[in-house]
Amino acid sequence: MLSEPGEAPSRGCDNGRMASLKERLQTDLHDAMKARDDVRRRTIRMVLTAVSTEEVSGDAARELSDDEVLDVLATQAKRRRESAEVFAGNGRDDLAEKEREELGVLESYLPAQLGDDELRGLVDAAVAETGASSPKQLGLVVKTVLGKVGKQADGKRVAALVRERLTSG
Repeated sequence: MLSEPGEAPSRGCDNGRMASLKERLQTDLHDAMKARDDVRRRTIRMVLTAVSTEEVSGDAARELSDDEVLDVLATQAKRRRESAEVFAGNGRDDLAEKEREELGVLESYLPAQLGDDELRGLVDAAVAETGASSPKQLGLVVKTVLGKVGKQADGKRVAALVRERLTSG
């Protein structure tokens, strides 16, 4: 996790082993409570609740892996991004700003997103690799790109760039 300027970095190691992402979130929640950082506290608490819900869903309770916790974080970030757009579109800038603040906290735990130029290069490579030449092959190219970028690019963003590339020729 990247620490904000002026913020103490989270404790990453305990007894010679690296802390899991869930443990880091719990430590950061404790630190946010001590610092009286309401945005960070409520956001991390919401993520930990979502993680706990995911752990008990299904047939048997289980501990989520770091990748699964990252999936929960990505889902929560996507919800905040979409909510901020809806609120802003409806003239509720106060609520949109609250969602953006929470999104900033969530993004600090997610891998850095690829830049547009880097992503365009990967899209071009995937188009060449798959031999796609029409928008009908959009799904194939998007799947190929997402397989390479993992959590470093949003699927919606990838799809838009692939669509742009396949329609422009």
